[in-house]
Amino acid sequence: MPTDTRHKSHDLLDGPGRAPARAMLKAVGFTDEDLTKPLVGVANTWIEVMPCNYHLRRLSERVKAGIRAAGGTPIEYNTIAVSDGISMGTEGMKASLISREVIADSIELVARGHLFDAVVALSGCDKTIPGTVMALARLNVPSLMLYGGSIMPGQFQGHDVTIQDVFEAVGRHASGKMSNAELKDLEDHACPGPGACGGQFTANTMAIAFEFLGISPMGMNGVPAMDSHKDDVAFRCGKMVMDLLKQDLRPRKIITRKSIENAIASVATTGGSTNAVLHLLAVAREAGVRLTIDDFDKINRKVPLLADLKPGGRFTASDLYAAGGTTLVAKRLLDAGILHPDQPTVTGKTIGEEAKGATETPGQQVLRPLSDPLKATGGQVILKGNLAPEGCVVKVAGHSMMKFRGPAKVYDREEAAFAAVKAGRIKAGDVVVIRYEGPAGGPGMREMLGVTAAIVGEGLGDSVTLLTDGRFSGATHGLMAGHVAPEAAKKGPIAAVKNGDMIVFDIAKRRLDVELTAKEIKARLSKWKAPAPRYTMGVMAKYARHVSSASEGAVTT
Repeated sequence: MPTDTRHKSHDLLDGPGRAPARAMLKAVGFTDEDLTKPLVGVANTWIEVMPCNYHLRRLSERVKAGIRAAGGTPIEYNTIAVSDGISMGTEGMKASLISREVIADSIELVARGHLFDAVVALSGCDKTIPGTVMALARLNVPSLMLYGGSIMPGQFQGHDVTIQDVFEAVGRHASGKMSNAELKDLEDHACPGPGACGGQFTANTMAIAFEFLGISPMGMNGVPAMDSHKDDVAFRCGKMVMDLLKQDLRPRKIITRKSIENAIASVATTGGSTNAVLHLLAVAREAGVRLTIDDFDKINRKVPLLADLKPGGRFTASDLYAAGGTTLVAKRLLDAGILHPDQPTVTGKTIGEEAKGATETPGQQVLRPLSDPLKATGGQVILKGNLAPEGCVVKVAGHSMMKFRGPAKVYDREEAAFAAVKAGRIKAGDVVVIRYEGPAGGPGMREMLGVTAAIVGEGLGDSVTLLTDGRFSGATHGLMAGHVAPEAAKKGPIAAVKNGDMIVFDIAKRRLDVELTAKEIKARLSKWKAPAPRYTMGVMAKYARHVSSASEGAVTT
């Protein structure tokens, strides 16, 4: 039986009873011929507030052209986006993770409400990427996600820079190591145009992960935002979704346990963002695939760290693209026997077939050979212990510190910790503890890049550690434990820590502990009182009431 490519839109548009719907669509320019073709939603996350998504209107026009060329009728619609980099360090950053749920909900609602037969989603900044894929998994109509691409590196004093350098410069400036004029010069040149943050931060991490997941076409997310080939990629994605529709290849046939393991392996080998743990847990839940936080550690233990990418390394996403791109990363994992090669992708090929087509630029230094990894194991570890019974996430790419013991400096808000760093109150050997910044306690689980970058900028990156029930930016590096669960607002052990308590990080043993007896922790928590909610109405309050633990992906479904 041939596939019905109008499997949903028949009910919306066909027959005398649907004349009102057709009349309204004709009012905005659709013709009778348009309304006999499959309706393909183009879910755009364009917004004018940031470079990451600013160019997506241009790409959406090319996606729509590809859909029309392949016999479909595109209908573009928009959703929200929140810039992590711009809101970082402010109360506004609490909106970032919450926006992931709103993005997923809104894309789902528009597609369900208008019975789209297929969907192409366009993403850019960090939370738009998993938000779009969560929606596609829920809808389970033929669909794919295209990432808008990375920004090119800026130039400062003769070398490449990214937004990470600006955040770290704030710490250097505060300590008198950078002048006002130098900071202004860096600010003016770090972000030269559209595209998402250029290192292996959260956006590029998730872009690679979703190529390995199979829901984005292999090699296409990695084309930089302003590269001349990006428009062609967008056109091809428009045509590709029509092929998916004809084949009836849907997200839940692509998003499987094995394809998620491929995605985790791609994050491990590229030294990706700790946020990938939250986002892949959330996507797995939407797709009905069993996944736990412990699975990330199991996979990281067997995957070598091969990519020398910022924030811990030397190169940017555009350098990886020039070296051979995501397909070359897949080839490395295929050769290592780590990749599940039989998993389908939206291109119609398996990921193994895609990997075999890789080409490597002679002399490239971005992606190491299997015989010479940066580290024998992946870029992330999951720690547990009496401070994090449900687990926490540490990125080990870019540093070699395996054990640390020091006294706690405890802060109940990010701003308080940042002020302490700037005032010089954080000293070598300290463990900075930032709590009540978790999914419910924040609410919204803010990223701590302002604090972590300031610590590095102050020259303390190798002598100070940090733990939080909040998150980290993908640009964070150093020995930092995020997603500590249960969070303080849910009476997790982190709520019992006092100034001066000795904290121990032990990477080899996968432990994060405070040197207190179980009896003492219990006694302290018995006196604990829940703080008053920071928001009592609106989306923030609603999120705080319903969000799950970070160890479960901080989801609201």
